[in-house]
Amino acid sequence: MDGLTYTTSMIQEIKELLSSTRQRIAVQVNTELLSTYWNVGRIIVEHEQNSQERAAYGKQTLKALSKELTKEFGKGFSVSNLQFMRRFYQTYQIQQTVSVKLSWSHYCELLTISDDEKRRFYEKEAINSGWSIREMKRQIATSLYERLLLSDGKANKAKILALAEKGIEMTQPVDMIKDPYVFEFLGLPENKSLMESDLEKALVEQIEKFLLELGRGFMFVGTQQRVTLNNTHYYVDMVFYNKILRAYVLIELKTVKLMPEAVGQLNMYLNYYAAEVNDEHDNPPIGIILCADKDSVAAEYALGGLSNNIFASRYVSYIPNKEQLIDQVETVLQEWHNDEK
Repeated sequence: MDGLTYTTSMIQEIKELLSSTRQRIAVQVNTELLSTYWNVGRIIVEHEQNSQERAAYGKQTLKALSKELTKEFGKGFSVSNLQFMRRFYQTYQIQQTVSVKLSWSHYCELLTISDDEKRRFYEKEAINSGWSIREMKRQIATSLYERLLLSDGKANKAKILALAEKGIEMTQPVDMIKDPYVFEFLGLPENKSLMESDLEKALVEQIEKFLLELGRGFMFVGTQQRVTLNNTHYYVDMVFYNKILRAYVLIELKTVKLMPEAVGQLNMYLNYYAAEVNDEHDNPPIGIILCADKDSVAAEYALGGLSNNIFASRYVSYIPNKEQLIDQVETVLQEWHNDEK
């Protein structure tokens, strides 16, 4: 081993050591921080419970506490942060239910969600998917919870509870489908006509955000993947592989409404991938047509009876009306409760 190779090897070994050490330290610091903030919240709540004037305590004592702690320990103890610590303890009264895989910033964002089931869903998904705080904020802002509940055209209490307890469980192709998909990260103007090639290019340029919108387990294979049949070349718009479902996912982009011929074309691509691309460990490929609009009745007839897994979903270039989505979910839940009576 010459001197240069020896030095390169030594540098790489030290880099790996420092990197792993930093990671362990970061995990330890985060664990201690969450434990400390949980206990601060516990102490505040216990003192409130022993106070006869709780309202006055909440307004005045937290201000005094904030001032004293900031003076002694620096930033991080504003009144609002102390209120989050109090709520942190009240929401997670069993300390072992706090996940050290999430940061304090994650929990501050989660604590703004009043609905217990919705909050548990985002918490589980943040853990399962390894979301950064920025990624989690985007999923909350784009109403992932409501979109998933309505993505198959219906919702029920059992499905909500399952999402809340386990997050998204991808055991079959339909589990990964959303409707609509939200492409607000592309910055496209509303109601402006767009060529499919332009949409594809924009998605590739923002591929990391597109993967986040697609969900867990997706790996990007490429665009315009060639399919050759009888010496004729065809091209699949976008191809991904989902490592959870162990299947290729072929996506066709349509900047117009869903047309039946698009289904036939994608079905041909899926048959090709099943015969020519899949290996023995792969499950049957999955097809998704992302279109600007779709008629539910036409989609049902176009997609019905196919042996391949093909789904049609809308995409939108802006965040859906959250209040409207929530109203839809509440309406469906109310109907479910009425049916149970």
